[in-house]
Amino acid sequence: MGIFDSILPKKNRIAILVDGPNSIRKKFNIDLKEVRKELSQYGEIRIAKIYLDQYASEKLIEAMVNQGFDTVITTGDVDVTMAIEAMEYVLDPSIDIIALMTRDTDFRPVLIKARAKGKKTIIVATDIAFSVALKNTADTVIVMKGRGEAEHVQN
Repeated sequence: MGIFDSILPKKNRIAILVDGPNSIRKKFNIDLKEVRKELSQYGEIRIAKIYLDQYASEKLIEAMVNQGFDTVITTGDVDVTMAIEAMEYVLDPSIDIIALMTRDTDFRPVLIKARAKGKKTIIVATDIAFSVALKNTADTVIVMKGRGEAEHVQN
């Protein structure tokens, strides 16, 4: 612990988990560098993972790694693996904010549990087919609109 640690404000530590099949599509035109930039307004990104299925191309995997994301390849349902790992970060005292990039309402229970455990929650999504239930459950919603534009909504 440094001499100034007690007087400097603590930076929130963020885990961002990306539902690849549900979020990374050409029609959404999402740049994960922009997502990282928008999230950095809330703290320091400590964990950045993207979940892909076994059909992800080597080119896509390489692109995700180049954007600073650890890739997790699943042979089953991406949602199950991502939800289980999200719960690990909910219980991790070194993480303050759980950020999920998804449009899928299946992740609502993770958000509810995270908030019950005192974590702040952020949903990152596009404005295309985005679950209203997710939007209303997260503390903060970041809607990526493309071309470097994002809308931040506080609940």
